[in-house]
Amino acid sequence: MTLTSSARAPAQIAAPDTEAALRLAATVFEAAQGMMVTDARGRIMRVNQAFVRITGYSPEEVLGQTPNLLSSGRHVPGFYASMWAAIVRDGKWEGEIWNRRKNGEVYPEHLSITAVYDEDGKITNYVASLTDITLSKAANDEIRSLAFYDPLTQLPNRRLLLDRLRQVLSASNHHDRYCALMFIDLDNFKTLNDTLGHNVGDQLLLQVAERLQSSLRKGDTVARLGGDEFVVLVEGLSSGAEEAAGEIETLGAKILAALNRPYELGNHNCRSTPSIGATLFHNGQPPEPDELLMQADIAMYQAKQAGRNGMRFFDRQMQDRISERAKLENDLRHAMERHQFALHYQVQVDAHGKAHGAEALLRWRRADGSWVPPASFIPLAEETGLILPIGHWVLNAACAQIKEWQSVPGMEQLILAINVSAQQFRQPDFGDVVRAAVERHGIDPRLLKLELTEGVLLEKIEETISCMHALRAIGVRFALDDFGTGYSSLQYLKRLPLNQLKIDQSFVRDLASDSSDQVIVRTIIAMARSLQLDVIAEGVETEAQRVLLEELGCRRYQGYLYSRPVPEPQLRALITE
Repeated sequence: MTLTSSARAPAQIAAPDTEAALRLAATVFEAAQGMMVTDARGRIMRVNQAFVRITGYSPEEVLGQTPNLLSSGRHVPGFYASMWAAIVRDGKWEGEIWNRRKNGEVYPEHLSITAVYDEDGKITNYVASLTDITLSKAANDEIRSLAFYDPLTQLPNRRLLLDRLRQVLSASNHHDRYCALMFIDLDNFKTLNDTLGHNVGDQLLLQVAERLQSSLRKGDTVARLGGDEFVVLVEGLSSGAEEAAGEIETLGAKILAALNRPYELGNHNCRSTPSIGATLFHNGQPPEPDELLMQADIAMYQAKQAGRNGMRFFDRQMQDRISERAKLENDLRHAMERHQFALHYQVQVDAHGKAHGAEALLRWRRADGSWVPPASFIPLAEETGLILPIGHWVLNAACAQIKEWQSVPGMEQLILAINVSAQQFRQPDFGDVVRAAVERHGIDPRLLKLELTEGVLLEKIEETISCMHALRAIGVRFALDDFGTGYSSLQYLKRLPLNQLKIDQSFVRDLASDSSDQVIVRTIIAMARSLQLDVIAEGVETEAQRVLLEELGCRRYQGYLYSRPVPEPQLRALITE
């Protein structure tokens, strides 16, 4: 950290007036954060006890010094130049920085610097507030590692692969180059694992991971889905289909050669061969990530059927799928005007099984009576922008339902949660739309809960926080949905006016058998507790899951163990009878 600027720093120190000094003392030195005041030249004038505790330096050791004595040496000069450019322009700067304690330990710190001006607009002081974020950063890193990386090979897992694949699919709209997905399965791995033991099998998987990484180009991704299944994502191939296929054939031959070399596994010298399936895609309406994985998987099985230790391409007969998607989009555009949408409700209960709330889930029933799976039409709605009018309908339908429940004994205090997409939340008038719906239906806003995904935190964070505070001020509640599956900055998380964190069902599904999921859930619960937030687990399907969640400290649940999403009359019967 440095507060010394060679540019625009006044040559003379102008003493602040008495009122300013008193205000400075009253607001700074009783703070729980580390605080430091320098003069206009960057010489330290005052520090508080939190500063001493964080840095290890006593006041006597730093007074008259510059903050350079805390510098970690990790930041390039351009970092500080950018910091000072912001201070000169805006009078303040805020961000994360690496500093060094007196004992030499380098630690992460959240730093805020503000310039203090006199009546003539001249800088008299700089005030810095600092927070040691070592523990929160470590917890964030641990959650990310457990959530996105395979614990054995440290390769990306399925969750991270799908995330990267979605990014590639999105980026492919801006260029005409082909990309490819390769599904790799080791031949006869189960036999080796059963005969030589899981320890030897793990050694083989580690060496396979290393050989795959060394075979790829920079920028390509290799992931482990589990067992002996690996996936390679290749970007930036040629624009022509034949040329791109030729490049993948060359890469496939390189991978086959690398994985065919003998393996030294402790006292065992083994050979293992792979079967590889590949599928090409580009910007001509690329399939969904799961569809691409399925195509590559099918091609891999074709390679096995052809004799193993080879590669096959997926046979692309996709016109029927593309036509079906176009029809689905057209039907979706007319679904609202045809009154085909409905809300179903999944109850949320406490540790005693008592209902405290419900989540409203959108359902679409076509004119022929068939239900369209949400996983089919909601991503399409987001892609086409139809999520905005649909989201508006859901908000008003939910408020109308809350109003109706006010006259139903046993349901008048039920909190109803609705899902809000990042695209919907970022609309400039979103807060006004919510307030208008609450007023129009005459409901208690404390009974409405908005569930946001972590994607909301990826951009315009200050606008997000402002909007949330405005709605929280009238009583609207907030929950962060699917927590742990996306990107969370803990520094921002503690600033959000949240009421609840939701543990994603992907962590609950294998909770009883997967120690990594148990660690993730325990960490999320501890984090929620430290932030004084309620926590609820979704996807609870078995009593074993519920018991383990309760042991870990989670006291609210949602899932098939209690009820599937049901129409309102069935929810009412479930709660009131």
